[in-house]
Amino acid sequence: MQLFNNPSKQDWNGLLQRPYNDNTAVLQSVQSILSEVKQNGDAALRSLALKFDGAELKELQVSASEIEEAEVLLTTELKQAIQQAKENIFTFHSFQMHKPRSVETMQGIECWRKSVGIEKVGLYIPGGTAPLFSTILMLGIPASIAGCKEVVLCSPCNKEGKLHPAILFTANLVGIKKIFKVGGAQAIAAMAYGTESIPAVYKIFGPGNQYVTAAKQLIQVSGVAIDMPAGPSEVCVLADETANPAFIASDLLSQAEHGVDSQVLLVSTSEPMVQKVLQEVKKQLEQLPRKDLAQKALNNSKAIVVNTMDDAIEMVNEYAAEHLIVCCRDAEVIAEKISNAGSVFIGNYSPESVGDYASGTNHTLPTNAFARAYSGVSVDSFVKKITFQKLSKDGLKNIAQTVIEMAEAEGLKAHANAVRVRISEP
Repeated sequence: MQLFNNPSKQDWNGLLQRPYNDNTAVLQSVQSILSEVKQNGDAALRSLALKFDGAELKELQVSASEIEEAEVLLTTELKQAIQQAKENIFTFHSFQMHKPRSVETMQGIECWRKSVGIEKVGLYIPGGTAPLFSTILMLGIPASIAGCKEVVLCSPCNKEGKLHPAILFTANLVGIKKIFKVGGAQAIAAMAYGTESIPAVYKIFGPGNQYVTAAKQLIQVSGVAIDMPAGPSEVCVLADETANPAFIASDLLSQAEHGVDSQVLLVSTSEPMVQKVLQEVKKQLEQLPRKDLAQKALNNSKAIVVNTMDDAIEMVNEYAAEHLIVCCRDAEVIAEKISNAGSVFIGNYSPESVGDYASGTNHTLPTNAFARAYSGVSVDSFVKKITFQKLSKDGLKNIAQTVIEMAEAEGLKAHANAVRVRISEP
């Protein structure tokens, strides 16, 4: 990690920039994959599975016997852990559904809004260097609560044409039946356009590598909704002299091990504490199986010391991290001053990894400073909200002149007539 001591505010913007990769070539490559799948359907998916995954697939859909086999392959302890996480995530998300409330805006005019589940949604679950079965809980559970009628899941297979057993067990646990052995940009294309085996959906969710991200950007242009703009995963830790350096180092490394393009940021008011953290990072890094990946991510990461806590809060709000951990005296008070973050973890005993897996909150969050304007995935992400209104005859009379005046002022006489013809009825 690079250390910066009391940089001037005019330098903050440059310091807080995410690593940039020109993805022009990626977009071009992905566009050809989208076109191939759109034109050739399942045949293209089989060809691309052989090319990218080394798998020769006869059937794209996972069979019932494969799901049964997956349950046997997992330890009892892991299955219990997944079940516990499911219960917590369901509890948190179930409170996000609200009954419609009717409001009488004027006498005889009743308005209300109702949440309706998006009928067809697609979930992309990475399965490469880390099979993210936890993401199935984060997406499948709110989809179920929202009332989505059709949920399609795609994930890349191994060379034997198998999905990780934890992915199959978790999908079955949350009630997902349409599971397909398709990964990469081709999976996004399949869910966007539909093939002989895979149904087209209305909205696609889930993280992925740069090719998956590019595919989501491109299919959005063609009218298929996506969950949010996404980029490499990131964490920011805000710490003062009271923080535990070993705890912070473990948080930074837990994010860095995601991949070489992940970024971690430490913002602190105490240089001695930061120096201790950097030493802890070196020590803990040597114990990690994915230390080479983590080291490359750390090369793009920064530790920044500022003079005051007000400056530190201003800096982390400007950064707008996907995950923000607050390890400070009066952490709850400081957390209330955070306006830009995907998810906030308060205090020394709230590691980001708990939110990633099992506390109940969702781990599908905005990255790359999109937390300034976007929320993480929730039940709301899986519904559209339809407004309704009902006017009595007297209600229409009460508001008629208002509508007529406004419509005629805009030159829209037919709009005015739609009201006038009703109130003139005997």
